[in-house]
Amino acid sequence: MTTPVCTSASNAAAPATQTLPYASFSSYMRARQPVLLRTARSLTGNPSDAEDLLQTALAKTYVAWERIEDHRALDGYVRRALVNTRTSQWRKRKVDEFACDELPEPDPVPVRDDPAELQALRDAMWRAVMRLPARQRAMVVLRYYEDLSEAQTAEVLGVSVGTVKSAVSRALGKLREDAELGLVRN
Repeated sequence: MTTPVCTSASNAAAPATQTLPYASFSSYMRARQPVLLRTARSLTGNPSDAEDLLQTALAKTYVAWERIEDHRALDGYVRRALVNTRTSQWRKRKVDEFACDELPEPDPVPVRDDPAELQALRDAMWRAVMRLPARQRAMVVLRYYEDLSEAQTAEVLGVSVGTVKSAVSRALGKLREDAELGLVRN
C-alpha cells in the first residue's frame, strides 16, 4: 500500500501546522537516544554503523508504536529491535574472498589505543564493579552504564539523592583502590 506524500500545493503547508502523530515517541527518542546509542555501539563496534543501526531500530519502533502496549518496557523493545536488526544485517552480509600476492597489512594501532588492552581494561572494570556490594553496584550501573542522573537513580532505587551520592562516592573510591584495575592500567 502506498500513501501519497502530497496531493496538491494547498496540502504542502498543512504538515507544518499539524502535530506529530506520535509526540510521545519523539520525546522518548530524545530522552533515551544516548543510552540506546551506546547499546548499538556495543553491538557494532563502529560509531557510524551504530548510528545506522539505532536509526533502523527506532524506525521499526515508530512503525509499531501503536501496537506496543506497555510503554514502560520501551527500552527492552528497542534493544530487542537493535539485536534483531544487527543479527539480520550480519546474516545478509556478503563475504568475498580474494586471492592476492601480498597479504594486506593494517596500519599499526597506537599502543594506547590497542583494542586488546582496551578490552582487558573493560573486563577488569566489570569484574571490579561485580565485586562491589549489591547496592553500590546497582547505583554505579544506573549512574554510569545507564547514564541516569542522581535524582533518577534515587527514584529507581527508592532512596534519597544524598544516599546515591554517598554510595556512589564510596563505590568509586573502592574502584580506584582495586588492585586488579591498578595492574591493568599500568
